[in-house]
Amino acid sequence: MSDPVFPDTDPEVAARRRLHLLRHRRRRRLRQWRQRIAFWVGAVLVGLAGLAFAWLADASFGLFQKMLQHSAIWPWLVTPLGFALLVWLTQGALRDARGSGIPQVIATLERPEADLRARLLAPPIALAKLLLTAGALLVGGSVGREGPTVHVGAALLYGFGKRLGLHGRRTLSGLILAGGAAGIAAAFNTPLGGVVFAIEELTHTFEQRFSGLVLTAVLLGGIVTLGIVGPYSYLGALDLRLTWGLGWIGVAVIGVVGGLLGGCYGRLVLPTDQGWLGRLNALRGRRPVAFAAGCGLVLAALGLISGQHVFGTGYAETHAILAGEPVTGGDFLLWKFLANVVSYLAGVPGGLFSPSLAVGAALGPWLVDWLPGISLAQCALLGVAAYLAGVTRTPLTATVITLELAHSPDMALPVLAACLLAAAVSGWLMPVPLYHALSQQVLNALTPRRN
Repeated sequence: MSDPVFPDTDPEVAARRRLHLLRHRRRRRLRQWRQRIAFWVGAVLVGLAGLAFAWLADASFGLFQKMLQHSAIWPWLVTPLGFALLVWLTQGALRDARGSGIPQVIATLERPEADLRARLLAPPIALAKLLLTAGALLVGGSVGREGPTVHVGAALLYGFGKRLGLHGRRTLSGLILAGGAAGIAAAFNTPLGGVVFAIEELTHTFEQRFSGLVLTAVLLGGIVTLGIVGPYSYLGALDLRLTWGLGWIGVAVIGVVGGLLGGCYGRLVLPTDQGWLGRLNALRGRRPVAFAAGCGLVLAALGLISGQHVFGTGYAETHAILAGEPVTGGDFLLWKFLANVVSYLAGVPGGLFSPSLAVGAALGPWLVDWLPGISLAQCALLGVAAYLAGVTRTPLTATVITLELAHSPDMALPVLAACLLAAAVSGWLMPVPLYHALSQQVLNALTPRRN
């Protein structure tokens, strides 16, 4: 009598199992390579998109400056009409292209639902964000391109991954995270700043760990910019340092002032239904286009008062202050701060990173005469970092980005101290970080429409 043949010893069954195992391994390797291609090639595309966006933004604001040189009357015409047109365009299908773009990215990470991501990260929304932000700069808006680059980068990497057949929730969240962080790295030419931004601003709402694949994608986005543009510092190669001594009194003072100003900015732009700000928000809700036109007139008036220095990102004014040759007076701090508030309240697409750098740098001429043992450039650089940390309440991101922008690693300790102090002081005025409060506003606005 022959022995029974068990399934485990049957040669045909064993062969089928080996074939199944080989197919499973092949599918897994193919999926892994699709993920790598999505992250790596997508990050390169984000870097290229960031460069193209930077060129478009600079060209748009350059046209506005030419109009301004031709006649000081132009801001009184194009700024209110342009603001009104931009807000009118974002009343319907392009509503999700409003604002900075970073709150939209945070919202898609906080609530990883397919329909929400499809709405906020749709290619038409990303393209509209890019073009409308350029339009805001074309009419003199005090806005930046860094936040919109984050939105465009997240949408680009997310859409590219979907095209390659990636559908896992964590994989798609990683694509959004990497795209947004690569956008910051490409916009400022700060790869390390992009990494820290992803960790500090985005990942504490993100379920999975910060993987090496995401890290590589963020660095690739910055390397693309570095490879094409070259090793340049956004604010110039300042190479500053501050030794221990009386100058550290200025670190504390600038940290407190930067935090107070940043917290005040958050309180002014965040929606509320109380007091005069509540009445202002109610008016904006009832007549958004007319309100935007009124904001444009206010911005034109601020331009006249400031000597036409409050328009755009404020890069030229910031660079001049850090170079020790300011082209503005001490009152530039107030006028640029108000210009940033007015431009954001108008509801036009655009970011707040670059304009915040200008406000922070303006702390230098305002405080340097009162602080011992510190130069104008040192005071301005500390102001840049402290105000940015006060607005965003991300002290590590503000520290790393500031040091990379100014090529001043020896200022690491005083810049970090000022940023930590500014973020703490800002928290008293603005308990919820600005971008997360705005992302909750995005989610609240979408919920009724989705229901």
